[in-house]
Order: sequence, then C-alpha cells, then structure tokens
Amino acid sequence: MSHVIACIDGSAAAETLCDHAAWAARRLDAPLMLLHVLDEERYPSDPNLSGSIGLGTREALLKELADLDARRNRLALEQGRALLDAAAERLVAAGHPAPVLRQRHGKLLDAVRELGDQTRLLVIGKQGTGHTGVQQIGDNVEKLIRGVERPVLMAVGPFREPAALMIAYDNSPSMREGVRLLASSPLLRGLACHLVQVNGAGADRDDLRRAAERLENGGHPVTVATLDGDVEAELHRYQEAHGLDLVVMGAYGHSRIREFLIGSTTDRLIRHAGVPHLILR
Repeated sequence: MSHVIACIDGSAAAETLCDHAAWAARRLDAPLMLLHVLDEERYPSDPNLSGSIGLGTREALLKELADLDARRNRLALEQGRALLDAAAERLVAAGHPAPVLRQRHGKLLDAVRELGDQTRLLVIGKQGTGHTGVQQIGDNVEKLIRGVERPVLMAVGPFREPAALMIAYDNSPSMREGVRLLASSPLLRGLACHLVQVNGAGADRDDLRRAAERLENGGHPVTVATLDGDVEAELHRYQEAHGLDLVVMGAYGHSRIREFLIGSTTDRLIRHAGVPHLILR
C-alpha cells in the first residue's frame, strides 16, 4: 500500500511537518508513515578507532571509547523512537488515524529509496537539526529531490490548509506530466490554480494553454499569467501578491526554474518563501 511518508527528526519543524503530512494523507485517502533515520555519519553503527593517532596499542582506551559510542548510539535511537511516539500521539489526539512508525539507521536517502514501493508522497522539512538560520536549507533537501522518484512536499512555515496554489510552469517534461497528475489527483482537487510562466516562448504559450485546459477539466479554477524578468523574483512576487498558499513545480526542467531548488544560485526563492512547495517528478 502506498503511504504518505513524513521524514521527522528532532528539529523545531517536526510538528508542522506532521501537520502537512496528515493533511496530505487525508486528501489522498492514504495511510501516513512517520520515518526517523539515525544518521550513519553522526552515529556510526560500527565505529573503527584503531587508526586514530596514538591509540593503536591502547586497548583499554579503545574499548572505553567504543562503549561510549555504543551508549551514545543507543540513546540516540531511543530519542528517535520517543520522537516518533510523541508525533503519533499528537496526530491521534488531533483526530487523525494512527500512523505507521518506522526507524532506520543509515543514510536518509537510502532509507527513503528502500521504501520507494510504499511511497505515494514524501514530506520533508526545509531544515533539519543543526540548521537555525531562516534562510538555510537542510543538507538532505537537495539529495532527496534529486534522488527519489516520488513527488516531494516540502513543509515551510506553520501549517494552514491550502486554498489556492501557484504552478511554476516551465514546459519541461516533468512539469507537463505533473499537470496531468495534478488534474487527476485528489491531493489538490478543487483548489484555485494560478498557472504562471516566466520568459516563455511562443511554442511554450501553446503548451501553457493546453495545460490550463487540462487543469480546468480536472476541476481547478485556473488563472493563467505570463511574466518576463528574473525567474525567482517574478515567481516570488506573484506568489506574495496573490496570497497563494502552495507553490508547485517540476524537479527538472530546461529553464532556470530547474535550478529553483537544486542549484546554488537560484535557491533564493525557497529560502525566502513562507509557503510549502510541492516538487513533481
């Protein structure tokens, strides 16, 4: 069965991330899974200290350090389990069905990939533990967007149920396929949709019109906007001016929108955005 999977950690965003995931699970009529991954780099399951300078022959010290690491890892696993239990209790208290709980030890991307057949939508935070700046993006965000083959919902800011959304349309294959999926998916069904293209060519405008028709046939009230200028600035300005609750875009495209999340020069929009983002595959 395909789940909405929320990747939670000990960051301050865990609660709003769970709220976004619970909303998505309800809209999709899908079970919710909460996933906690203990980072292998921070908590190695089999630390090797024998190569440390000056420790090679000090067996007692090596053993003591290994025991300390083992206790540290065990406590981290227990803390992760407590986070999962607390999140599940909060969701149930709010009237949501009890989520499935999963815990892994390793790399987050590997853990998510292993659950690929069970994933309908992946929900992540903009930041994880260790990121405190409001314009910082978590280290795993780019890896997940590049590395998974499922749509990704990035929770940003306090949860509020979306009423209207903006599609950053770049006429890429992933975006055209994404429009087709959005038109038939219950996730955003009935929500007002602003289909926005920046610096589109003539042929792109024809595809833009067809995309609008497909969304309208799927039950979305559609507003089409064609803009010129800096992609990030224009999209951000349009989203704020119209008070749109959600930004939708493709993971890969042929324009500068492609770099929106996965490029070092064009992540300004996501850094300043105060609304969630749905990245389509």
